[in-house]
Amino acid sequence: MPAYLYANVEVTDPAAYETYRARVPALIAAHGGRYLVRGGACEVLEGRAEPYRQVILEFPDMAHLKAFYASPAYQQLIAVRQGASRGTLLAIEGVAL
Repeated sequence: MPAYLYANVEVTDPAAYETYRARVPALIAAHGGRYLVRGGACEVLEGRAEPYRQVILEFPDMAHLKAFYASPAYQQLIAVRQGASRGTLLAIEGVAL
C-alpha cells in the first residue's frame, strides 16, 4: 500500500533552500517516490493551522519512504533543509485500493 511523506515547511533562507530543492527530486525518484504537491496556494478551511510550503510525496510503500529518509544522501540534505527552514514532516500510511 502506498505511503506518503507530508511536509509543512517554513523557508527561512530561500537561497540555501534552493540548494535542497535542486538536489532532492532525483533522490525522491530513485526511491520510487513522486511529488503530488509541491508548493502552491494553500488555504485553511477548518481549524487552526499555520500553512507554509506544503509538500506531499507518494512512495510505493512505507519501506520505500523510510529507505529514502534514512539514505545517506538524504541525511546530508536534511542538514541543508533544516539550516534553511523549519517545519514538520510526517510519514503516513495510505490505504490499499
